Amino acid sequence: MYNGYLPFLYSNYSYPSHQYQPQNIYNPYSDQNHSAMYHVPYSRLKDFGPEPFVVNINEAAKQNNTFRTALWTGKHLQLTLMSINVGEDIGLEIHPHLDQFIRIEEGQGLVQMGVRRDRLDFQQRVYDDFAFFIPAGTWHNLINTGNKPIKLYSIYAPPQHPRGTVHQTKAIAEAAEMHRYRY
Repeated sequence: MYNGYLPFLYSNYSYPSHQYQPQNIYNPYSDQNHSAMYHVPYSRLKDFGPEPFVVNINEAAKQNNTFRTALWTGKHLQLTLMSINVGEDIGLEIHPHLDQFIRIEEGQGLVQMGVRRDRLDFQQRVYDDFAFFIPAGTWHNLINTGNKPIKLYSIYAPPQHPRGTVHQTKAIAEAAEMHRYRY
């Protein structure tokens, strides 16, 4: 039932200029040509968190050519963009203490999940516009089974990667993860 309360939707709150500078990159109210409005050079895809941020996520995901780029990292969640090459996969992994959401913007693949790394008994084909949820403590992988890179975005809660993370390739990502979790 509507109670008249719309949090921050039409707020008069203004952010102090030292805390927040509006990002015009994805301004949906721009006077620019709509098709050009969302064209952001690849070099401009960076971590915009933890400041307020608005993005055309479909366009940003499709522009990304890195294996992983953190686009927004906050205190309680993180948005990353990924590009999975033909025949490659994310890599079998588990996040013991966080939930994950993945949406495919372009491409197709096979999602595998299970309670043990050797027992991935949940398998589902996914395509453009499909989303899937990975509960904390679940082994999972996404394999690109199509003929073009999978372009996706992923939301981790809480954040999984250091703010500003950019992994150009899967090999770089795996090396960074090995270094990060080395004891």
